[in-house]
Amino acid sequence: MLTVLVDYDSGNLHSAEKAFQRMAQEVGGGDVLVSSHPGDVARADRIVLPGDGSFPACRRALGRFSGLFEAMEEAVQVRGRPFLGICVGMQMLATRGLEFGVTDGFGWIGGEVARIAPSDPALKVPHMGWNELVIDRPHPVLEGIKTGEHAYFVHSFQFHVTDPAHLLAHVGYGGPITAVVGTGTVVGTQFHPEKSQATGLRLIGNFLRWMP
Repeated sequence: MLTVLVDYDSGNLHSAEKAFQRMAQEVGGGDVLVSSHPGDVARADRIVLPGDGSFPACRRALGRFSGLFEAMEEAVQVRGRPFLGICVGMQMLATRGLEFGVTDGFGWIGGEVARIAPSDPALKVPHMGWNELVIDRPHPVLEGIKTGEHAYFVHSFQFHVTDPAHLLAHVGYGGPITAVVGTGTVVGTQFHPEKSQATGLRLIGNFLRWMP
């Protein structure tokens, strides 16, 4: 069993790699590899796409690696490999992002990524720090995670899903903020599970055990 963390020069993958390696050992999840090679993605049993920075910058960065997106799309959309997007990696699942103009996303989950607009002007953007999860729908990656548990967020834009059935969890920040999305073999977290202590590690372990 091989889990590939896709490296496309979008942020430091060290903490994510350590968290996935730890949980792979704990749950018998096989090997964890950080790679930018399409061949590694093609042979992966699970794929993780992290992301830090702006939506268009991450999309461009991914496009600079020849064949990498195509390998991901074939593995996930054709062969049904489990996929986890983290932070901007989750946002890129959307139809489009509206940060610094309009940028096409993957279109794997319908919706758009727009700037957070809290109803309370005293709330600052970015939404940064710990917040309480509200579980909207059960999902294998959320097994054992309850409403009220905390996760760590750092973001100024959020994913508005077209189909409410794709919203798995949210948090409150002057209105609902999307925290977890999912459909089929694809899931995404706006928060950083590798920085979310026990809750995040549980989610990673669930993902590594998930057999859609």
